[in-house]
Amino acid sequence: MIVDDRLRTPDAVRDAQRWTAHNYHPLPVVISSAEGAWLTDVDGRRYLDFLAGYSALNFGHRHPRLIAAAHAQLDRLTLTSRAFVHDQFADFCRELAELCGKDLVLPMNTGAEAVETAIKVARKWGYRVKGVPDGQATIVVAEGNFHGRTTTIVGFSTDPDAHDDFGPYTPGFRIVPYGDLDALSAAIDDTTVAVLIEPIQGEQGVVVPPEGYLPGVRRVCTERDVLLLADEIQSGLGRTGDTFACDHEGVVPDMYLLGKALGGGIVPVSAVAADADVLGVLRPGQHGSTFGGNPLACAVGTEVVRLLATGEFQHRSTELGARLHAGLHELVGEGLVAVRGRGLWAGLDIDPALMTGRQACERLAERGVLAKDTHGSTIRLAPPLVVTEAEIDEALTQLAAVLAG
Repeated sequence: MIVDDRLRTPDAVRDAQRWTAHNYHPLPVVISSAEGAWLTDVDGRRYLDFLAGYSALNFGHRHPRLIAAAHAQLDRLTLTSRAFVHDQFADFCRELAELCGKDLVLPMNTGAEAVETAIKVARKWGYRVKGVPDGQATIVVAEGNFHGRTTTIVGFSTDPDAHDDFGPYTPGFRIVPYGDLDALSAAIDDTTVAVLIEPIQGEQGVVVPPEGYLPGVRRVCTERDVLLLADEIQSGLGRTGDTFACDHEGVVPDMYLLGKALGGGIVPVSAVAADADVLGVLRPGQHGSTFGGNPLACAVGTEVVRLLATGEFQHRSTELGARLHAGLHELVGEGLVAVRGRGLWAGLDIDPALMTGRQACERLAERGVLAKDTHGSTIRLAPPLVVTEAEIDEALTQLAAVLAG
């Protein structure tokens, strides 16, 4: 239904471009409301959300339990800073630690902050526990990584858009090919304090490593006295069909890096979870955040953990993900070159002779499905875990129509 005599979208897009730095290239869609897996724009047109805020909306838009938790907390207390303890803090940290099977949690706000926290903790652990000489700690990372946008993190990105023109870069990182266990092992020496890795590389196009790679990384880290830091900011919290992507191969990292879905699509919430012999190296005044672990974030985050504790959303991701991937594989050779992923998460390589990923997303949007391109002719699909079979089928139908031209 059109809600105005003329379309509002063009003016809204133009105003956004006028008043903001152009660090994003969004589709020309202006969202005004949402519910579940559906978005509605300023002109009343509805879209299926098959991006889910890069997995920040695993539980869909405005999940009733999450909205209720936020409303209740807004009426009581929203911020104290960590100078004091508030009544939501302990429950959030305890329940998240139990979900992760770890002793301790350190809450922050954004995914990049979780990664920065992990880097700092790993270095301090290396100096205080492993005995690495001061200032010499190294961390092994993978090509194609995406861990955030801070100056430290982009320094070890291999994506020119993320990396170039932001130096000088922080030293201490060694980059190896993703999925190459021999290269990773060879990069470790007595100065290495950690391996920082995504169990599935999201921004790279939902790249799943070879079978046995993650257990191999775990084994090498254990043998060489190196921390395994698993960046589950996109892949964790039900997205792949297990609570964590590492679970698929029985791998337990030394530290989980969490974010995105932890805030329920309402507030930015991130955290790292590890045992006391790792996170216990921090002392008061050595790391913190004004908003990290605030009452509103903890109230919402606790409800997120409780939603995951039942296993319902992990099960949905497994069952509905199988339906999604079966439909996508039918399109290989019909415009798709390859399909990757796990659970309700997929990377699709479109035949570059047909169109770019951007063009595919624009055409999908015209047909009422929102997705995101990356790296040329690749697009990513990550519907919220509340999506239905009928909604998956509708998205597949529209994708097939786009590929058919």
